Amino acid sequence: MIGIIVTGHGEFASGLTSGLKLLAGETEYYEAVDFKAEDSTELLTEKLKEGIRRLKDCEAVAVLADLTGGSPFNMASRLKMSGIHENMEVIGGINLPLVLHAYMSRGMISDIRELLDASLEMGKQHMTYFHISDDACELEE
Repeated sequence: MIGIIVTGHGEFASGLTSGLKLLAGETEYYEAVDFKAEDSTELLTEKLKEGIRRLKDCEAVAVLADLTGGSPFNMASRLKMSGIHENMEVIGGINLPLVLHAYMSRGMISDIRELLDASLEMGKQHMTYFHISDDACELEE
């Protein structure tokens, strides 16, 4: 199983997890790590380490961060470079469709890179404008 850690600024991780639970039910092999305003990067690193420890039985760990280059992404990247888990990947710039895809597909896709590549594509596909077509039906009240 691929474990998933969602992390981000403020309560991003908790909020995204709330949406995930609404769509997918209770989560397993999943951790949410918030980086609150009062947290130091040292505390964030400890929270990430604890999340990784809780997922120690997972074959791989995917850390999904809100912002590429932000502190949660950077601290997770440092942990990856330290070798804290032998099969860990870090991605940034996530959204709910990406996380939902990763969470729901990890039982069918066991390779972490393949899972994250597909999830990144899903996240990109769900970012779009709302367009009104010329033949749009009127909305009923």
